Amino acid sequence: MATAKKAPAKKAAAKKAAPAKKVAAKKAAPAKKAPAKKAPAKKVVVKKAPAKKVVAKKAPAKKAPAKKRTPNAAFMKPLTLSPALSAVVGAAALPRTEIVRKLWVYIKAKGLQDKVNKRMVNADEKLRAVFGKAQVSMFEMAGLIGKHVK
Repeated sequence: MATAKKAPAKKAAAKKAAPAKKVAAKKAAPAKKAPAKKAPAKKVVVKKAPAKKVVAKKAPAKKAPAKKRTPNAAFMKPLTLSPALSAVVGAAALPRTEIVRKLWVYIKAKGLQDKVNKRMVNADEKLRAVFGKAQVSMFEMAGLIGKHVK
């Protein structure tokens, strides 16, 4: 507001001066004017993402060491084989898991797995006596073996 009071005083002095001076005074007046105070530069505040709180994870309760799995006794019981099945896997009594394992060894050794669809087994003469058909799915195989064991 102080600048407003000074401005009329300058105009009064300019009126008293000669007309040539009026023009000069008008041009000079803005130059003599006190520079306007600039607003303080705004500080650019970069907002940081809030710091993520590190949550301490609770240690899981310590469990007893895992016991080694013991196979079910029913699976490990030796079974007597039919003559057709014993011709493929051997004459000895075997558990069901070993019978399936030895059948796969026989299938892989003879190359009886179907080339296009690996889930299918093409039976040869010995396997045809066990399976009862020329081609068997590997999922059917365990069920068909069950007919040949006691």
